[in-house]
Amino acid sequence: MILMMRTNFVGELNSTMDGKEVTLAGWVHEVRELGKLTFLLLRDSTGIAQVIAKRGETDEALIKRMSLPKESVIVVRGTVRASKEARAGFEIVPNSIENVNPLSAGIPFEVTGKVPAELDVRLNNRHIDLRRIPTASVFRIESTILSAFRDTFIGKGFTEIRTPSIVAEATEGGTDLFPVQYFESKAYLAQSPQLYKQLAIIGGLDHVFIVTPVFRAEKSNDVYHLNESTQMDIEVSFADHNDVIALLGETAVNMVKSVIAKNKKELDNLGVKLQVPKPITITYTDAVDRLSSSGHTIKPGEDFTREHERAIGELFGEAVIVKEYPTALRAFYSRPNDDNPELSNSFDLIYKGMEVCSGAQRIHTPEMLIAAIKRKGLDPKGFEFYINAFRCGAPPHAGWSIGLERMAMQITGSQNIREASMFPRDRKRLTP
Repeated sequence: MILMMRTNFVGELNSTMDGKEVTLAGWVHEVRELGKLTFLLLRDSTGIAQVIAKRGETDEALIKRMSLPKESVIVVRGTVRASKEARAGFEIVPNSIENVNPLSAGIPFEVTGKVPAELDVRLNNRHIDLRRIPTASVFRIESTILSAFRDTFIGKGFTEIRTPSIVAEATEGGTDLFPVQYFESKAYLAQSPQLYKQLAIIGGLDHVFIVTPVFRAEKSNDVYHLNESTQMDIEVSFADHNDVIALLGETAVNMVKSVIAKNKKELDNLGVKLQVPKPITITYTDAVDRLSSSGHTIKPGEDFTREHERAIGELFGEAVIVKEYPTALRAFYSRPNDDNPELSNSFDLIYKGMEVCSGAQRIHTPEMLIAAIKRKGLDPKGFEFYINAFRCGAPPHAGWSIGLERMAMQITGSQNIREASMFPRDRKRLTP
């Protein structure tokens, strides 16, 4: 770990280091006085250490310096002392305390969590909210999810690619686009890297993955949607939907396993007990039939609502891959089933009652692609660069995309997707 101004992080200390001289750096979490004792809790990114001084044993000037406002930035030099009374099994007897940058503004809410703060207040002051142990825990887990995704596909020999966030045409149809002025032309923020990762496959890269921001101008005011989110995508050539469904199940398992292995403390901080899922695959028709027989209102051909997704989780299990959705419900590039064109070779992963991933085998012939674009009410002329690429020899291919924030929301037990976005963008939030 990077140390610099400190000799140790709090998380590195324990009672066996009794007598060791250390320098710690962090924030004042809390200060308490109890009789002759003064306790200062120093918090860094790895934990909280108790700094203790006793009148008659500690220099009085040093004790006075411990009376600092919460969230002051400090450096403490002192000695580790084993203590059965201290929660961590040790405490720090200080030699010096330096207030590195005295506060010049009020802290807008209680970081310790003893006084709850509204989510909007916390998001307006995210730089303070990140000091909350539960908030920091969410983003450490999110980092592990990203690493597990990358590790899975680097280990399989995939190539990581980058694609544009500024595009000339909608990548998935619809009107939920953010327009931007691109010099003399009109352009949009990308809804998805879909078309470009397919071009990489046509280009012969064979199997690729990408982590990228995407933008959707949906006027949603719910706890499930963001207007800027992060996608974790793969695309594989000479493959169908069943091939990439197998990769999806493996990836979901790897993500959860990795969080369990690396983030025990963070899961404890959040009060989350995580289990490795056992993904199962069912058809859309199976799901509709089971929902209907269980008293849920849904007709064949209708998309699932949030209530349906929750019910699917309850009826089938924690990780359910639903495949073969009606073609009319899916993006234009999803390949219809050869035996029944009314159904598509597409799928979703519903994890803990929420859809966190969508994917499909793609249409790889230009004539079928043009027809599919027209059926969605789009103009093939806007996709000429894309369609023409398929005239140059496009292999059968398939892929999927996991929403990072949704996956993190479900793993961490968050109730609002904004909890899993460090600086969320929604209909009303453009800052900080």
